[in-house]
Amino acid sequence: MTEEREAPSRPGTDAARRPEPPDEEPVAHAVGVGPGPGQLTGRARSLLSGADVVVGFETVVDLVREHTDATTLTCGYNDEAAALEGFADRVAAGAAGVAVLMGDPNVSGYQFLGKVERAVEGAVGVVPGVSSVQVAASRARTPLERSTVLSFHRRGSVEGVLDRFTRAVGRQHLLVIPRPYDWMPEDLARHAVDRGADPGLDALVFERLTQAEETTTRSTLGTLAGDTGDGPEGTAFSDLSVLAVRAPQARADPATAMEDEE
Repeated sequence: MTEEREAPSRPGTDAARRPEPPDEEPVAHAVGVGPGPGQLTGRARSLLSGADVVVGFETVVDLVREHTDATTLTCGYNDEAAALEGFADRVAAGAAGVAVLMGDPNVSGYQFLGKVERAVEGAVGVVPGVSSVQVAASRARTPLERSTVLSFHRRGSVEGVLDRFTRAVGRQHLLVIPRPYDWMPEDLARHAVDRGADPGLDALVFERLTQAEETTTRSTLGTLAGDTGDGPEGTAFSDLSVLAVRAPQARADPATAMEDEE
């Protein structure tokens, strides 16, 4: 008889498995810090000012250093586990712990959130922040109620996200967080055009939103698809990019889109 093996658990899936426990006090908090300087919410400022220990990727922690006197534990992908272990040890000893995530954890942060929950072995309160997707929606005038929001910024397979991207392009506005550096704006545009998307759709790439170096590239899906990229990573864009693809106005209207489905 063959012994059944448990499927490997995925932290992002685990973090979204059930609603926040209503009666369980969080042992730590996961706080969205916004896409750049000056984007912290009042709740985020309050938690950071009262924190004893803060953990997060170095670029994210750098955005909040002036707002906390806590011990900071910074990491990259290679030493993430060690940083979270140190964070969990401090929390277990009674320290007020805050994990910081870029933007809003609910947009593209559940893998890290799940890892924080595993490390502290308890409830983690999620504090939303301003997302680069919200800022991009404002710049592109693509209201969220008429848009599909997708994030490729995850480890592992993105096949499911690609399927949703392909189905949605041209039918609704798209707001997409690419994945450095294998699914960047040019790659996504080529994928869409190769599968029949209208190459004339308006495409905008926003980089470093809300930061001093913020830029906007206005193009079409077809032009973007034909760009081979002139950067060192085979792309013209940075790892802090959001792709917006505007749908024709009639298609982007929810009522019209519903009629098209009937």
